[in-house]
Amino acid sequence: MTALSPHLRQATPVLAARGEGVHLYDEDGRRYLDFTAGIGVTSTGHCHPRVVAAAQEQVGMLVHGQYTTVLHRPLRRLVDKLGEVLPAGLDSLFFSNSGSEAVEAALRLARQATGRPNVLVCHGGFHGRTVAAASMTTSGVRFRSGFSPLMSGVVVTPFPDAFRYGWDEDTATRFALRELDYTLQTISSPADTAAVIVEPVLGEGGYVPANRAFLEGLRERADRHGFLLILDEVQTGVGRTGRFWGHDHFGVAPDILITAKGLASGFPLSGIAASEELMSKAWPGSQGGTYGANAVACAAACATLDVVRDEKLVENADAMGARLRAGLRKVADATPAIGDVRGLGLMLASEFVTEDGSPDPDTAARVQRAAVDEGLLLLLCGAWNQVVRMIPALVIDETAVDEGLEAWGRAVEVGVAGR
Repeated sequence: MTALSPHLRQATPVLAARGEGVHLYDEDGRRYLDFTAGIGVTSTGHCHPRVVAAAQEQVGMLVHGQYTTVLHRPLRRLVDKLGEVLPAGLDSLFFSNSGSEAVEAALRLARQATGRPNVLVCHGGFHGRTVAAASMTTSGVRFRSGFSPLMSGVVVTPFPDAFRYGWDEDTATRFALRELDYTLQTISSPADTAAVIVEPVLGEGGYVPANRAFLEGLRERADRHGFLLILDEVQTGVGRTGRFWGHDHFGVAPDILITAKGLASGFPLSGIAASEELMSKAWPGSQGGTYGANAVACAAACATLDVVRDEKLVENADAMGARLRAGLRKVADATPAIGDVRGLGLMLASEFVTEDGSPDPDTAARVQRAAVDEGLLLLLCGAWNQVVRMIPALVIDETAVDEGLEAWGRAVEVGVAGR
């Protein structure tokens, strides 16, 4: 008898039969508030009618037109629509299937364009599970252990994680930039550094936002030393943080932007954007792939971008995120076991700690399991899995936010009590 790998363990016991908006239903018809959104993928909610219609129509015309063999209209439409929301000057696109693939495409482009071997990564970042992407991932050993040697040329520099260091944000930022300068002086010469890659909000690393001073410092050093700034917006893009791109909070533009997850509302699609001048420096034959820019995925992405615009989902993420954050802080204020509440927009998290301030993954796990019993689906993150994160679809309304907060309060009470 065949079965899934035993290491593909589900975070919840739910056997999902269907989804609608911010809800999932199991085979017995029980409804769950889905605050996971497929790890931030179903940006317009489960089975948004306009996305479903676009995919269904495309399936009946062309399922796959391999895009280094032929072009198709959904791809051309998607390029045009992304041009309306990408940062100024990022006018050239390459598409692939997953975030990991897009990360590797960005790395390859940076190395080929600069002729330099090294890449700087921020401690706590997650960039994927393929070899190069895992080599750049430092959010937890589970993503990079057991298949060494990893890719060479990766140099780790601090991220301004103020809560982890026990400092205020300004102190953590000054430290991170000072250590970056030290790294460039002692480990990776600027002449050997192709790029620095960073998430505007650490994802698997614990939902820790960057800040303006830190990203401005990266931008200034990239410009001064001639290396590239790559922003990994796989999880933070397409409205997740209450701005269309996570970096829009900080006023700093990248040389290469990476997108995936919420771009196509659940269909596999990712990509990188750069200036035409930079993209043209990729070596011939270095960009391609069988399934990249699949026609159905592109049609779904076009519909997703239309829904995000027409239903003002970026603005909704900002407003509902503020409401959700206020509720999480209220619970945290009454719960010493919650050491921090943080995030941007609808990308929020609560970190559990012991009495001495150490990470407390056991309590986080109990709370996450108790939430399922309350009809609320959540995920863990952080180096110790001590952080419970909330990433509901961008279509969430006040009623669902409040319902989720009520379930959260009950789950915290049960989990902290050790029941």
